[in-house]
Amino acid sequence: EVYGTAQYVPIDEKHPLQGQSPYSASKIGADKIAEAFHLSFGVPVVIVRPFNTYGPRQSARAVIPTIVTQCLAGSELRLGNLSPTRDLTYVSDTVAGLLAAATAPAALGKTLNLGSGTEVSIGALAAGIAAATGSNAAIVRDEERVRPTGSEVERLLSDNRAIRELTGWRPAVALDEGL
Repeated sequence: EVYGTAQYVPIDEKHPLQGQSPYSASKIGADKIAEAFHLSFGVPVVIVRPFNTYGPRQSARAVIPTIVTQCLAGSELRLGNLSPTRDLTYVSDTVAGLLAAATAPAALGKTLNLGSGTEVSIGALAAGIAAATGSNAAIVRDEERVRPTGSEVERLLSDNRAIRELTGWRPAVALDEGL
């Protein structure tokens, strides 16, 4: 979220930060406070920016649980904008990446993107979940679910080269397997 809608992809750690929502602005502020403590007082800090983590115990309000619930419950799958893309990382890969960043001396003081390095549109994600659940639900764009203009992050695709090079971390769970 700290990057807002991508100005270029894949998004590396040098990508401009964009407080596109109050949530993203608060994350930018937290990153900068952590960075300031590292630079000013030598506090050992690694800033890790996970991209869209999913998996067990995820909030039911998140996109994947919303789609799964609708696929299992009815004949229509009502979503907002279907074209935004997300870089989805399974929770065990996110945990492994956080641990790798926390224990790699080379990562100290760095900012690292933690994502799968692949993107999927919300529409394609919905179609894949419908197929995986055996649902015949029609995918319907619900205008009431479309976010206001300018507030939707249109594209997220991480460049995870830095975390791979500094820690050896690599995502292990493909989207189909995670779903």
